[in-house]
Amino acid sequence: MIHSVRGKLIEKSPVHAVIDSQGIAYFLNISLNTFGRLKDEPECLLFTHLHVNSNDFSFVMYGFYDEAERDIFRKLISVSGVGPNTGRMILSSMTVEEIRQVIASKDVGSLKRIKGIGEKTAERMIVDLHDKIYKSGEFILEKIPVAHNTIKTEALAALSSLGLDKTKTEKLLDKILQGQKDLSLEELIKQVLKQL
Repeated sequence: MIHSVRGKLIEKSPVHAVIDSQGIAYFLNISLNTFGRLKDEPECLLFTHLHVNSNDFSFVMYGFYDEAERDIFRKLISVSGVGPNTGRMILSSMTVEEIRQVIASKDVGSLKRIKGIGEKTAERMIVDLHDKIYKSGEFILEKIPVAHNTIKTEALAALSSLGLDKTKTEKLLDKILQGQKDLSLEELIKQVLKQL
């Protein structure tokens, strides 16, 4: 099992990062939260999770800026009906602290607003994870504002790679950008995810 990858960040986008570690380049799927925190530094470290697809035995590696994000990702995908892509979508829509707060406070409505999460899945997530998060104290009592980040072309490419309809997404991007022109890439993508 690969615990983490440290090396030179040679490529990054809102949905993936490539790290060269002693001549081996690792392609890591990442969330918007990780993307927003990655800096263009000579060396970076991402914590990893290797997912094996049982249908075709393919391997997909996910990267996380810190162990807290990886831990919440692993908790999310332990819930029946929540796969790694859905887990990444949740982490792209909310921060780790927000996810903990939403689950600890049993806020089904906030989970349902995330693309791909229906009422039954949201309720199952709360039932399965509430005690794990609430009893461990992994949440902050006050409401935490959501952070965001991006440019239209990059946002459209990132959202399309997450499986969203390109035409519908582009219209929503245009609508958001008309009202708020100074949004960063991460902010723009998160606003779209909240409105779908």
